[in-house]
Amino acid sequence: MDLNENVEEYLERFYEILDSMILEMTSIDVDNNISQSFILQMIALSEAGIDFSSNLLNHSNNAGIEQLAQNMIDFYTRTIEDLNHIYTRCANISNPNTDIVNYNRAYNYIIENMFVNMSNAVISDDVNINYINEMIPYHLGAVSLIRNAMRFQLCGELMPILRELRIQHSQFVNELRSIYDGVS
Repeated sequence: MDLNENVEEYLERFYEILDSMILEMTSIDVDNNISQSFILQMIALSEAGIDFSSNLLNHSNNAGIEQLAQNMIDFYTRTIEDLNHIYTRCANISNPNTDIVNYNRAYNYIIENMFVNMSNAVISDDVNINYINEMIPYHLGAVSLIRNAMRFQLCGELMPILRELRIQHSQFVNELRSIYDGVS
């Protein structure tokens, strides 16, 4: 498929961000504290989300999806701030080894599926469609990561943040699907 130069530039940057996200998210070791490990994992995911959305803003000409991407950037920025704020206060939680093993098993399965689905997203000659196809598995993966973490004992301050994250990532999926229906 011959793609226009704008789409090629967008995709080149997308794959750079994805590779960086994969490296970051697979290099975070879960020791005996799922809360702090999850915080680091979600920060890495959110930083990549900022980069994915910024990439779209550099290549899109669709006001509706640009506004959604900006909303995502604002959300990810607040998420990183909130998670950094509680990180040290979540240091006193210790999870049993069986929980660590079960958390890691599910985490690895979820991120592998998310990475594969994002890497294999259908490519079109429309930057906006590509962004939607890539970000839906990103947000679905985030929801699965949150659900996985919520199965275990976590720092009390993390739980309300997780509930908000789960709702917001689900809402982003719905908004992306709605925009897709309008532009495809």
